[in-house]
Amino acid sequence: MRLSLRFIIPLFLALGALAYAVVPLVDKLTLQWFERDLDLRASLIASTVQEPLRDLIRAGNRGRLLEFFSRISQDERLYALGFCPLGHGEAIATPALPVEIHCAQLEQYSGPSGQLLQSPDGALLVSVRSLEVDGAPAGTLVLVHDMSFVARRSAETRKYLFYFFVALGAIVALITVVIAQLSWRGWVHGLRALLRGEGLVRPSDGPEVREIPELRPIASDLRALIRDLEADHRSRDEDQLAWTPETLRAILRTDLPGHEVMVVSNREPYIHVREGDSIALWRPASGLVTAMEPIMRACSGTWIAHGGGSADREVVDEHAHVAVPPEQPAYQLRRVWLTPEQEAGYYYGFANEGLWPLCHIAHVRPIFRTSDWEQYVTVNRTFARAVVEEAKSPDPIVLVQDYHFALLPRMIQDTLPAATIVSFWHIPWPNPEAFAICPWREELLDGLLGSSILGFHTQFHCNNFVDTVDRLLEARVDREMFTVSYRGKLTAVKRYPISIEWPPSPALVGAPVEHCRRDVRARHGLPADHAIGVGVDRLDYTKGIEERLRAVERLLEMEPQWVGKFTFIQIAAPTRNRIPQYQEYEGRVRAMAAGINERFAGAPHPPIVLLVEHRQPHDIYEYYRAAEVCMVSSLHDGMNLVAKEFVSSRDDERGVLILSQFTGAARELPEAIIVNPYDTDQCAAALHMALSMPPAGQRARIRLMRGLIQEFNVYRWAGRMLIDAVGMRRRGRLLDRAATPERQSRRPAGRDATRAP
Repeated sequence: MRLSLRFIIPLFLALGALAYAVVPLVDKLTLQWFERDLDLRASLIASTVQEPLRDLIRAGNRGRLLEFFSRISQDERLYALGFCPLGHGEAIATPALPVEIHCAQLEQYSGPSGQLLQSPDGALLVSVRSLEVDGAPAGTLVLVHDMSFVARRSAETRKYLFYFFVALGAIVALITVVIAQLSWRGWVHGLRALLRGEGLVRPSDGPEVREIPELRPIASDLRALIRDLEADHRSRDEDQLAWTPETLRAILRTDLPGHEVMVVSNREPYIHVREGDSIALWRPASGLVTAMEPIMRACSGTWIAHGGGSADREVVDEHAHVAVPPEQPAYQLRRVWLTPEQEAGYYYGFANEGLWPLCHIAHVRPIFRTSDWEQYVTVNRTFARAVVEEAKSPDPIVLVQDYHFALLPRMIQDTLPAATIVSFWHIPWPNPEAFAICPWREELLDGLLGSSILGFHTQFHCNNFVDTVDRLLEARVDREMFTVSYRGKLTAVKRYPISIEWPPSPALVGAPVEHCRRDVRARHGLPADHAIGVGVDRLDYTKGIEERLRAVERLLEMEPQWVGKFTFIQIAAPTRNRIPQYQEYEGRVRAMAAGINERFAGAPHPPIVLLVEHRQPHDIYEYYRAAEVCMVSSLHDGMNLVAKEFVSSRDDERGVLILSQFTGAARELPEAIIVNPYDTDQCAAALHMALSMPPAGQRARIRLMRGLIQEFNVYRWAGRMLIDAVGMRRRGRLLDRAATPERQSRRPAGRDATRAP
């Protein structure tokens, strides 16, 4: 105890000195951080109000200008707002503007982060921004931010730091005392016994010692437990890693040694099609493929998908395998063949005329037919057999993708009960009332609950799924842990926001932005200084292409200066053209684009360029890099990776993203211009704002979005699922170990017992 006290007292003194030194540093860093944050807010406010402010200045109405300032200054951190006309005229300002601020002395506040000012109401941060009208200086915008909240935050920080150091000292002291006591009383003696070979080993006839056989099971269990604890510790530390293909491989090597990873999806990552006498290779325009293909290249597993290309059968081996990517094979693609009747009923019928409109709020009525359901069940069984055939072990990790395979998890679990099945639902999940429309709702839920983990893009979709299960099935739902216990099996319902590869492949962003701008404009006969917008979608009624074209037309009505100077290029990949709703939608889009161009036929350049065709990824990225604005106007979307692709493509830190509020991406990229695609005027105003946004505003927004995509990339998305799968497998093994002795103790006496005399 004396030794412990000799250590504890200096420890507390050292922690006190450290706290005394750290608190001022934390205060200083906090102040600097808030100053930078408020200065960035000042830049964003100045950029946002510049357009309406220019109009009010031109009108010369001081009353409306003051009313405009009063509305803006209602922000709780914006203390006052003023405008000093050119030539140091009379300032127009809200009443709270400090009297110390004079239009003739604004130079002292023009530093990179503003200037602090002390007033009777507390500390204020003064920032100034110059304003131009018609290319000429018009005056200076003065923004005064309230800094009183910084003092409150600093006080809270000091309090929490004090509690932290007190708790740290107490914990270290307690651990020190416990270890000292245990070491003194028993650990040293036990260690010496082990070193002498006593206890776990027994002397043999010779000079060597041998293990006690009775203790071998205990030693084996201890070693396994230590390995599991070490692996669990490594898994928690993965949050601190940079997520790359090497990170995924490391997870597989350390946490899943010898285990195989399989992906099952309807859409294949590479399609072979016959073009005359040659075979061409297509990369489908699919968010699922965009996300999963880099994962499989990192994991070197097997991807099972429907082989629908006209030349798919010609390039596979006798087991329907083909190594991909063709230029540098990294994994196996196993193709599953379907009859035309199966494809029509399972894919075009139940999946895309039934489930797709059921899950999307796009005002298209779902159609359910018994014949389509029967084909859906048959195809899911076909893919389940393919998984069993491809499995090289009894416990693979199977990543089941999307609404085409709602029944597949249960079918795999029935055949491979040791498999870890991670299902990901790439589209929205509706509320219980909407899902109850489906005649086979219980069967679909039962199939999905065969998964070990069921993933969605957003927490809102997780909530909807749990509510649906609670409403429609006799299952035990844990809303705190977000698990469902059904038919003796536990399914975790988790949020995994999908993303894209980072950094983008050099093949996609290798061409300089200047070359992309020049080539795209030359291709469409547009001048070098012509502004262009871009949209990239499948020709699907959920993507809001009609709403997007209406917004372009409304922009040209509201802001005629863009007529002949702005063109919107819509790349629309044909999809599901056997379904009548898709045929009608394509016809409406073509007619709308032609009508808008005809209306503005007198302009030197058309307002709309509609490209209804498949484009390879490098072509699409060329359009991303050439455009001033990318518009994503989905009416309902689980995530939408086009938005993230556009942001990742802009390494020049230019370009503006307009994003529908009804996409999952809008929750992750608030720096985009968020719009309601049904509000045509709002979308048109967003286009004008994007086209008029200065480079500094573009740079500030896109830097934040690129930073988020860099951190939360597709490798992190897949890695979190694999780590969670590892955790579930580990917990399952520990529970099985714990249950084995109990089962053995309950085992009745066998025939050997009856033979006892």
